[in-house]
Amino acid sequence: MSTSRREFLQLSGAALVAACTRQGPRPGPWFRISLAEWSLHRTLFGGELDHLDFAPTARSEFGIEGVEYVNSFFKDKRTDAEYLAEMKKRAADAGVRSLLIMCDGEGKLGDPDDAKRTQTVKNHERWLEAAATLGCHSIRVNAASEGSFDEQMKLAADGLRRLAERGASFGLNVLVENHGGLSSNGKWLVGVMKLADHPRCGTLPDFGNFGDYDRYQGVKELMPYAKAVSAKSHDFNDDGNETRTDYGRMLKIVHDAGYREWIGVEYEGRKLGEHEGVHATKKLLERVRAELA
Repeated sequence: MSTSRREFLQLSGAALVAACTRQGPRPGPWFRISLAEWSLHRTLFGGELDHLDFAPTARSEFGIEGVEYVNSFFKDKRTDAEYLAEMKKRAADAGVRSLLIMCDGEGKLGDPDDAKRTQTVKNHERWLEAAATLGCHSIRVNAASEGSFDEQMKLAADGLRRLAERGASFGLNVLVENHGGLSSNGKWLVGVMKLADHPRCGTLPDFGNFGDYDRYQGVKELMPYAKAVSAKSHDFNDDGNETRTDYGRMLKIVHDAGYREWIGVEYEGRKLGEHEGVHATKKLLERVRAELA
């Protein structure tokens, strides 16, 4: 066989393998289910569950293999290397992936005062370090600001871009959730994403938290920038469906956007206990996931 023919066949074979790899079916379900720590906030604040046991509990009690931490439950430990190492070990021992840290109470990333905005970015850098230590892919932040619609958009984008640039140095994303104020307006948050214009800056669409803004429209607008998704739930009817959100309609929006990553259970209801609410949300996600598959 001539050298040129051999090289042609080798290249053709490599191209065929690459094509099959790109076009082959994605193994497993089209999204995996994670657990947002806020789902158990009353249990945690009440002292019935220690934060260090959250990841193992996600696996042992709910069969969930991914977790989303909330900084409120270990705020004084963010720079404690020994504590973070223990968090990482317990998650690994339980076969659980640490996905992100939801960060609250660290200032306004869109503060009109440049010095305060800069300080807020610095405050969040400590959570980037903690997230990197834990092996997370992102931190979730809030895009709070003051001023007019357009002024807040520009200020929030400035703070987010600065933080995203720092996140990039850790290999981490900085995600904004629709979480009150103008962030619950899909068009506004899309505008922020466009102005921030950084590959490490994205959204975390929450099925709730839209106030008077149409939740289905909001999620559809935010999905092109989504690097995580939160399945907010409150109450369920006798058929196991969530009473505020049509999960079939909402998950179809997520699916049609091409999203194939984790979706987090975030139960905030009171009619069911927290553990029962997590189970009910997970069951609903699994049912609709199968229907859409």
